[in-house]
Amino acid sequence: MVRYLTPFKIFAAVNVVAVLVQAVTAGQLLGGAGSATHGMGAGAVHAAALILLIIGVLMWRPGRGPGWPALASLAILLLGFAQSATGGSGAVTLHVPLGMAIMGLSVWLAAWAFTPSRSARSASS
Repeated sequence: MVRYLTPFKIFAAVNVVAVLVQAVTAGQLLGGAGSATHGMGAGAVHAAALILLIIGVLMWRPGRGPGWPALASLAILLLGFAQSATGGSGAVTLHVPLGMAIMGLSVWLAAWAFTPSRSARSASS
């Protein structure tokens, strides 16, 4: 698991930043800005979540780490697709709560990855 933890941390942080950028561009939409940046940002969120999922699976299976980070990454990826679909169809009543769920899961996963005791435990594995 140790050799996969650093890439997991990197992409957990990238994922959080991508989701934060989505929140900012969503706010700009309310001010009348175009939706192109927000739409492109969805692709970045999907890509970061996919890479996070792959690294999570590698941490779990060959790395002998916990499996739940891979499942949480899968949830972020699937929720992202659902959010894109609801955003594209104009279903804001679903789009916004899905975005909040993605943000919460992303921050939680990054907090887990960056917990100082995580690195100490992983180093002893």
